[in-house]
Amino acid sequence: MCGIVGYVGGRDACPILLKGLHRLEYRGYDSAGVALVGADGALNVYKCKGKVTDLEHFLEGKDLCGSIGIAHTRWATHGVPNDVNAHPHYSESESIALIHNGIIENYRVLKDALIENGYTFRSSTDSEVLVNLIEYVRRTNDCSLLEAVQQALKQVVGAYAIAIIEKSNPDEIIAARQSSPMVVGLGKDEYFLSSDAASIIEYTEDFVYVNDGEIAVINRHKPLKVVTLDNHESHVDIKKLQLSISQLEKGGYPHFMLKEIYEQPGTLIDCIRGRINADTYEVKLSGVIDNRSKFVDARRIIFVACGTSWHASLIGEHLIESICRIPVEVEYASEFRYRNPIIRKDDIVIAVSQSGETADTLAAVELARKAGAFVFGICNVVGSSIARATDSGAYIHVGPEIGVASTKAFTGQVTVMAMLALAVGREKGTVSEDYYREVSKALLELPATLTEVLEVGGQVKDLAKIFTYAHNFIYLGRGYNYPTALEGALKLKEISYIHAEGYPAAEMKHGPIALIDAEMPTVAIATPDHTYEKTASNIEEIKARGGKIIAVTARGDEHVRKSADYCIEVPVITECLMPIVVSIPLQLLAYYIAVYKGRNVDQPRNLAKSVTVE
Repeated sequence: MCGIVGYVGGRDACPILLKGLHRLEYRGYDSAGVALVGADGALNVYKCKGKVTDLEHFLEGKDLCGSIGIAHTRWATHGVPNDVNAHPHYSESESIALIHNGIIENYRVLKDALIENGYTFRSSTDSEVLVNLIEYVRRTNDCSLLEAVQQALKQVVGAYAIAIIEKSNPDEIIAARQSSPMVVGLGKDEYFLSSDAASIIEYTEDFVYVNDGEIAVINRHKPLKVVTLDNHESHVDIKKLQLSISQLEKGGYPHFMLKEIYEQPGTLIDCIRGRINADTYEVKLSGVIDNRSKFVDARRIIFVACGTSWHASLIGEHLIESICRIPVEVEYASEFRYRNPIIRKDDIVIAVSQSGETADTLAAVELARKAGAFVFGICNVVGSSIARATDSGAYIHVGPEIGVASTKAFTGQVTVMAMLALAVGREKGTVSEDYYREVSKALLELPATLTEVLEVGGQVKDLAKIFTYAHNFIYLGRGYNYPTALEGALKLKEISYIHAEGYPAAEMKHGPIALIDAEMPTVAIATPDHTYEKTASNIEEIKARGGKIIAVTARGDEHVRKSADYCIEVPVITECLMPIVVSIPLQLLAYYIAVYKGRNVDQPRNLAKSVTVE
């Protein structure tokens, strides 16, 4: 959730660190800071509550010399957001500085032991405990900084990505990870460090992903060295990562979220490219081809995911059960790992995560692997932890998603799930040729369809002005579009801070209809499907009780229009892909309501893009 940047080389470190922090702002944070070892040997730490721009103002007039440094954006876990709890943290002697993503679960025990040995603490954080533990080990054992880090981390329970510099060693950064992302970028006579390769992509395309339980020794005069806590040397596997800087910029849009909404026709081209033959409509996923027997013989498929990815997985459940006739369960990853689930060796566990770093989903992957299940990953970030921890998988290839509220990742995930269902259904013989071709053809046409859908942007923008007053919203859908209703409600909650709930439309009469009055807007998804008439009746029930209806309907639908106060018309494609089409106006509605309410759309309060802690 927090952001890490580091640099050692021949350039001034501070400008590189600050630019990296700006690149990481999308992850969500409440304070920022830098630590630099200057040419005079001084270890200077500068940090403050607020945004990176606040840090830049704070740095004015400060000594920013130095060609080695580390920097951090913090999302508060232990201790309120303030200057003292911000990172980096000094050790007590101020000879070591540390930045840390994650949570040290046994920090209280470690802190008490350090206090007994004479240590005092400035902050309320678990991270300051760790830097003092490293210093204590270094002093008492008269060992190197690397050895001190190795011994200290053996005493730690929890998740971490850390970077450490030391006053007496101005050439070296020590970095380590456990359940929190960390990548080292290799330049010419220089190294870059980050929790996200996107923040340093402008400097290099050569990256080394640090694995759990590994420590990177980054010395400006030596080749990169990676070792384990037991000091066994690991293979340094250099990966090429090609990413355009333009993908990380707003490109003229006022917010990343709006840019990413309008990118979706193009991102789905990239998602589908090479996977569906435009002449034969044949779907090919290497993860299915290479593991055919696993999918054909699977007794059950379990999706594990969080947030938006969980909503996409609910649609995946419909797709796979309908097309492949395999029983499917969808689990919150955060609950799955704690309820002693029954996992069999002929189960397939599908882990879904945009970032590929979601801590709860990673833990669920580990649980599934220990139980002997085949684990398949669906994620966006190449080389991410889930991509490396799973047996196989499929990238959604929608490009960097900077806005905290997920948009193009959702449509990419559902698109991949539809292709997965078709590929497995063909192998199992559970899908008719006509339906297979119908869905494949609709997938190929999706980019053009979404371009049409985006034409409602102006209408939705005007509609949003009417509903900025609302304190609550209800979203309704049925079948494939019930999860879309959940996702629409989540988008509104995330960025406008308006309370919203999604329900299956038929469930309204079982309690929630008591909430309906003239002040409670209802967004109803009423596109043509096998439940259309039932949904239309549910809309009538709400209208009869004075509710305001915003209906998402098919173009030319006059039946629902008579009952709805407002209609957003969309083109119609095959039923199982309508959630992708319908999600676009719901994303736009949430976006424009948030804009009119003056919210920070890309960085909503209390949220982070990549949730790497529990």
